[in-house]
Amino acid sequence: MPGINELKNMKIKNFLLLTVAGLVNAFGVTVFLAPVKLYDSGASGTSMLLAQITPEFLSLSFFLVALNVPLFLFGLKKQGAVFTVYALYAVCIYSLGAWLITDVLPIDVNMASPLAGSDLLLCALFGGLISGVGSGLAIRFGGAMDGVEVLAVIFAKRIGITVGTFVMVYNVVLYIVCGIVINSWILPLYSIVTYGAALKTVDFIIEGIDRSKAATIVTSCPDEVCQALSQAFERGMTTMDAKGFYSNSPKTVVYFIVNRFQVVRMKDIVHEIDPTAYISISEVADIFASQQN
Repeated sequence: MPGINELKNMKIKNFLLLTVAGLVNAFGVTVFLAPVKLYDSGASGTSMLLAQITPEFLSLSFFLVALNVPLFLFGLKKQGAVFTVYALYAVCIYSLGAWLITDVLPIDVNMASPLAGSDLLLCALFGGLISGVGSGLAIRFGGAMDGVEVLAVIFAKRIGITVGTFVMVYNVVLYIVCGIVINSWILPLYSIVTYGAALKTVDFIIEGIDRSKAATIVTSCPDEVCQALSQAFERGMTTMDAKGFYSNSPKTVVYFIVNRFQVVRMKDIVHEIDPTAYISISEVADIFASQQN
C-alpha cells in the first residue's frame, strides 16, 4: 500500500522537533492566552472557546484532540500518511503539554498569565509569537498544529477561494462567535493581534528572516554577464534561450540567486556589461542544492 510505504520515510529528527513544537505551542497558549481568555486561531481557538463554555472536565486538552484528530484523518487521502502521522503526533504533544501546564506543574494559570499578568497586549503579542513558533516548527518539519488548515486545502478550491482566505474567514467567524458568546469585543479584538503575531512568526520560522533573492536577467550578452557574475560571486547560474517579442531578436534569460546585500552589486555588474538588460528580483524562501564533487 502506498500510504504504508510512505511511513518508511519518517525521521526520528522530525518527531523530536515536533515534540518541541507541541510543547512550545502549549506554553504560548496556556501561559499567555488562556489565563486571560484570549483566543488562538483555528481549531486551537475553537477548543479554547469550547473549554470555557462547557463543564470543567471537558478541558482544552480534550478539545484539542477531539477537534483536530478527525480533521487530520479526514485529510489523510489528500495530505498523505506521513503528514497525517506527524500532525497527529504534534497535536497530541500539544494537548499533553497543555494538560501538564494547567493540571500537573506548579504553575498558576487560572486568573492571569504568570509572566505577563493581566496585560492583554503583552499576552496577545507573546502568546501569538510563541504559539507561532510552535506552529511554524510543526509545519517546517512535516506536520501541522491545526486541522482547519487541512480543511482549507480540501475545500478552498472547491468554493473558489484561496487557502489563506479560507483560514482567515474561519478565524473572523470564530472571533465574532467568541464576542457574541462572552458578550464582549475586547478579548476577540486582542485575539486578532494574537493571530497577526502568530501568522508573521509562522512565516519567519518556515521561510527564515534573511530570504535570498532570485534575479531573472534578460540579456543580449549572456556569456559576458555570466562570466562576470561567476567571478564576482563565485557561484553558478542557469541560462535559458529566449526571444524578444518586439525586437524579435535572440535573448538569454539568466536565473541567479543572491542575498539582499548583493543585489545592488549584481545590478551594477549586469548593467555595466549590458545597459539594456532587463532584471527582475523576487524573494525565495528555501534553496535546495545538491553538493557535487
